[in-house]
Amino acid sequence: MSTTTPTSPSAPPPAQHRRNGGDLVVESLAALGADTVFGLPGQHALGVFDALRRSALRYVGLRVENNAGFAADAYARTTHGVAPLLVSTGPGALMTLAALQEAAAGSAAVLAIGSQVPLAGIGGGRHGYLHELTDQSASFRGVVKSVHTARTASQIPSAVAAAWESALGTPHGPVWLEIPQDVLLAEADVPPVAQLVVSPKELPPRPELIAAAADRLTGARRPVILAGGGVVRAGAEAELLALAERLRAPVATTFGGKGAFPWEHPLSLRSWLEDRHTTAFLEDADTLLVVGSGLGELSSNYHTFRPRGRVVQIEADLGKLESNHAALGIHADARAALAALVEEVGERDAGETGRTGDDEAPASEEAGAGAPGTGRAPSPETAGAPSPEAAVSDLLARVRDRIAGQHLDLEQQVLASVRDALPDGAVSCWDMTILAYWAWSAFDPRGTNALHSAQGAGGLGYGFPAALGAAVADPARPVLAVSGDGGAMYSIAELATARQYDLPVTWLIVDDGGYGILREYMTDAFGAPTATELTRPDFVALAESFGVPAVRTAPDRLRTDLAAALAAPGPSVVVLPVHLRMFAPTHQGS
Repeated sequence: MSTTTPTSPSAPPPAQHRRNGGDLVVESLAALGADTVFGLPGQHALGVFDALRRSALRYVGLRVENNAGFAADAYARTTHGVAPLLVSTGPGALMTLAALQEAAAGSAAVLAIGSQVPLAGIGGGRHGYLHELTDQSASFRGVVKSVHTARTASQIPSAVAAAWESALGTPHGPVWLEIPQDVLLAEADVPPVAQLVVSPKELPPRPELIAAAADRLTGARRPVILAGGGVVRAGAEAELLALAERLRAPVATTFGGKGAFPWEHPLSLRSWLEDRHTTAFLEDADTLLVVGSGLGELSSNYHTFRPRGRVVQIEADLGKLESNHAALGIHADARAALAALVEEVGERDAGETGRTGDDEAPASEEAGAGAPGTGRAPSPETAGAPSPEAAVSDLLARVRDRIAGQHLDLEQQVLASVRDALPDGAVSCWDMTILAYWAWSAFDPRGTNALHSAQGAGGLGYGFPAALGAAVADPARPVLAVSGDGGAMYSIAELATARQYDLPVTWLIVDDGGYGILREYMTDAFGAPTATELTRPDFVALAESFGVPAVRTAPDRLRTDLAAALAAPGPSVVVLPVHLRMFAPTHQGS
């Protein structure tokens, strides 16, 4: 009797994939130049996530949608480009709102693509689909620049292109695109997307406004410039420097404008905006050029700023133009407007500026005779007044004296240690915590577009996921994240993301056992804090449980421990148990 060994029937070959709406999404992103997407999958979005397997796009998955949005925000800021963000319907979509609000405040071009319930269920609530909202897109309209929808597969490439174009238009900002589940899964009876052409909106200044602004600035005796985040987002730092040196105009930067102007430049007023001396200096300008700022709450020392001279405002966001102070308003991209001003001011006859010509005052003269390298002498009208450089030096000395009188040596030591440990050119991302508030005013980023914070919308949890996004954008340089223990708990799950992608991010957690700045606010206002004290984990042990090296440090060891962590490959955590205090943000008359 013969026997045969039974064999398992061979599995049928997998059916050849038929392209669908998800493929059109990733093909469209690639055609527009994307190489990286952030996100978190969900049931209705699986069509687009499956399509990622067949694309060359790099996917970076985070553990919470809000954190994925913060990572995309920092990636967009770092690259000056678009950061695609892929999420699912309902809860997944809504979890991005706080991050998209920050992206809107910071002009970060985040292209958020979310799924929707199947077409038949949109708008009616009739079918009771999981994650269903009556009007999902309505949740985004008050947050993002524009809302887009694709209702058929053939609409997807054009919808992605329109959203991309809107995100990159001046000013940059987040946009929302939603695509129903069945559209993502529907077979695409169109060729693969090979090319998409977009023309992001540019915003050149009107020539007559530039001429009027140049007249006012060159005729001013005390011109001063306040540079905001719009300068950084537009990449207009070189134009700002050229204009300031040509005018010999002192420059202050807003908190969002950190790095827009060299910190150690003799015309740099730095960023001490929560200071009555700086407020008075800005108020005393006979012509104040505000560029890339709406003069909002923080930039105006809590709306105590009262300019006595003329204001010229360059602002790409029309809603912020003259929204707080009357001005010669120029609705324009910061870089285009500053470049035009440099050219217009440079073309003016020396006699019109109140300064003698370059040929009459060689650049080798003493520093008091003109701005470094300009060869311009002081005008006769200001001959008896201190030079702009001397006025800047005097102001900074008064600011230092005011801070020194508050006995905040520990806080200044900690911030200096962070600055010493951070290599030049490295990026830092700051959460809403006391040390970050110090950094807004007192930290030298030593570079442009190198400091990112959540001070636009002001939500907690920005620092660490943003640092992950910045590291994805440029993995060759270390990135520092700074959080308090309260803010750290918002994004602790992203330690797994840092480990999974081996990102070179060092996370400094300043552990004071609660919401430190709220503790101060409540104590000052009500005599005692409420709901500010927190039970928190052992952050060192918690980080190590994710496979992330961690160390507990102290103020006297911070510089050494932080430098070592930043120099090591991959992610790391440094925990600093310390109670820091905020300096008194004094206003006029206080």
